[in-house]
Amino acid sequence: MKLEVYNIKGKELGRKIDLDKSVFQIDPSHHAIYLDVKQHLANKRQGTNSTKQRSFIKGSTRKIKKQKGTGTARAGNIKNPIFRGGGRVFGPLPRDYKQKVNKKVKNLARKSALSIKAKENAIKVLDKFDLKKPQTKDFLKILKDFGFNDKKSLVVLGESNKNVYLSSRNLKNSKVVIVSELNTYSISNASNLIFDEKAVLGIVNVLKK
Repeated sequence: MKLEVYNIKGKELGRKIDLDKSVFQIDPSHHAIYLDVKQHLANKRQGTNSTKQRSFIKGSTRKIKKQKGTGTARAGNIKNPIFRGGGRVFGPLPRDYKQKVNKKVKNLARKSALSIKAKENAIKVLDKFDLKKPQTKDFLKILKDFGFNDKKSLVVLGESNKNVYLSSRNLKNSKVVIVSELNTYSISNASNLIFDEKAVLGIVNVLKK
């Protein structure tokens, strides 16, 4: 598959870039995408919700009444969950939600997501994505030139660019990443992808290993 290469103003440069078939034109595995996205979202969970069970409550351990003959339920101490101020029964405790996905499955998932976007013609390639200074309106103008200003867009750079990152960080529907930060969730969650030429080569080098 070949795609037109554009400049930063959205105009064609009269040349095309060849997208590697083994990365951008595979038969997508939806199950691999599901596993990788599930792992990504699970790993973002903090797992810090917590409650105090009876072992965490401060209070006397003295038995508050005799075992039998009171006509009411037996009770041990004031930390019993049936009393006000007592411990919580089966309440949530801090836990680790992290999951593991094999490297081969993750690579397959990313290639599958990229292949789906390529088939949908949702990928644009720029010769170079650069801004002279951090300016959000300049970044928005680039998206507008491609018709992406009202859609979720993911910009993938071959190398870190501070001006581009600072120009985009306040935008809700746009995200800038470098090749090493690219993941299946970001690809699938975006309506359109914008790569610079270095990023295309970098992705191929990473996913063909």
